Amino acid sequence: MHGDKWPMVKENGRDFSRFRFHVSRLTSRRGFTLLELMVAIALIGLIVLILSAAMRLGFRSVASGENRIEYIERMRTSLNDIEYQIQSQIPLAISENGEKKYVFKGEKDSLEFATNYSIFSGQNGYVMVAYTVKPDDNGKKFLSVTENAVGVSGGGETRLLNIHDGISFEYFYKDPTAEKGDWVDTWTDTTTTPEKVRLHIVDGKRDLATIIPMRAKGSLTQAAAPGTASTPAIR
Repeated sequence: MHGDKWPMVKENGRDFSRFRFHVSRLTSRRGFTLLELMVAIALIGLIVLILSAAMRLGFRSVASGENRIEYIERMRTSLNDIEYQIQSQIPLAISENGEKKYVFKGEKDSLEFATNYSIFSGQNGYVMVAYTVKPDDNGKKFLSVTENAVGVSGGGETRLLNIHDGISFEYFYKDPTAEKGDWVDTWTDTTTTPEKVRLHIVDGKRDLATIIPMRAKGSLTQAAAPGTASTPAIR
């Protein structure tokens, strides 16, 4: 063979060299083997799997972000309602067995007081409010709020805080003879109301503490003194 030329092959006077050249070119153009085809299918399947996993992760991230925003908005709204209602607390006194005492009862897991702001109606007027910390079915804590308008039958109940590891109240107590006050878990003085209330919301190791000052401070001793404002009373 010289260069690209095939040697002359003749048989019975016929030239077969050109025919052999075409056969050689056809046999050199072989197709994919079964192994190569299986590898290609496996790679395509792997790419599809990676893309679908990335899409699922993206959808979950969007849903998680939306849930987080909704949770933060509910938390902000609930805290605003609680702060406004406690700040609007009224030093309302009742007469019991000839003795006056304030309608204010504070425990670590509950709080009862009178206010002039209703969460349900948003209107002013005497409203008796009861906050109670309760457990849910998963062992988390939520804050139940019950309202009853003075002189009106019936009331309403709702949840303001949901799915927390812990919720509790503290009350700032200051003895008239002391320079500094202390935070206590239980308010036992029926002749005064605390200057402020601290709300704890615990999630894991994080403790979100919100201090809510009382706009109206009451003292039956001061109210009885000449020249001081009177305290509303219910008999």
